[in-house]
Amino acid sequence: MSWKPVRSLSPRSVLPGLAVLLVLGAGAAAHANKPVPFGDRVDEPGVADASPVSAQSLATGNLELRVGPGLEAYDQATGEHLWSYRREGATALHLAMAGESAVVVWDDGMITSVRPSDHAVRWHRAVPGLADWLRADGEPGADTRTDTERRDTELERAAAALQPVTEPEPWVAVVTPALTMAFRDRDGDLRFNARPLADCSYDPLRTVHSDNAVLVPRSCTGGNSAGRPLPGLITGFRLDAPNWLLNAGPNVLLHRLDGHRAAVDDGPVIGTRTFDTVQGALEPVCGSPAVPFEAVKPEGTCSKP
Repeated sequence: MSWKPVRSLSPRSVLPGLAVLLVLGAGAAAHANKPVPFGDRVDEPGVADASPVSAQSLATGNLELRVGPGLEAYDQATGEHLWSYRREGATALHLAMAGESAVVVWDDGMITSVRPSDHAVRWHRAVPGLADWLRADGEPGADTRTDTERRDTELERAAAALQPVTEPEPWVAVVTPALTMAFRDRDGDLRFNARPLADCSYDPLRTVHSDNAVLVPRSCTGGNSAGRPLPGLITGFRLDAPNWLLNAGPNVLLHRLDGHRAAVDDGPVIGTRTFDTVQGALEPVCGSPAVPFEAVKPEGTCSKP
């Protein structure tokens, strides 16, 4: 058997191996220093150094959640600060519960679902046009607003935009004048999106939700083919059924009555009616000759005229 001496490596043969090691090392360093997606940062107790954006707080389980500049969690019994969830470069404006999840609206137009029990960030979704509408830039009087007025506008609009629903399972609708989107909370899945007709817009500030639906009024500046002004309209969005459409005046006001009913105030002529979001129809009015033909039959009671 012949024996071959160990061959020494020439500088030329060493270079490819070094190049591979350098590439691998650079890749590992880049991975280690990779920016956290969406700027997420969860800090342990005691890191609540910034003043809240608003006075909003919400209790869930044994926690008290507070808004601003991210999501702050405190022990309800002792008041001890437990954790902070922040997103770099963004400010939390509003918080709502969708089932057991805390859903946050940020000033950059992002929606985030967080599980409070272990402060796990579950999903992020960006809503087109939301950030611009929250800031209200370019709207009449925007140039003369103070910083406080601008922040108050953002807070009011963030609260109106986020509409949490619990049936048939937790989900949230996000409403802007040009777009309504719905996200299922368990996985952040986009279930539907809708836009109003041309020359029309949704009105988040008049929107209400029940346990199973979101009712969104629209207003229009254009007309139909006959040149008549387009009427107002209320669209009812559900997760598990087709949308409803309810004719209404351009200035109709909605008020949540309970888990499955909303008052529809349509001015002094038409008056106030009650909409059942389970049946998807108006409740009958006491003494109305149309009661026998109503979609929702009275069960011992009826709406006041």
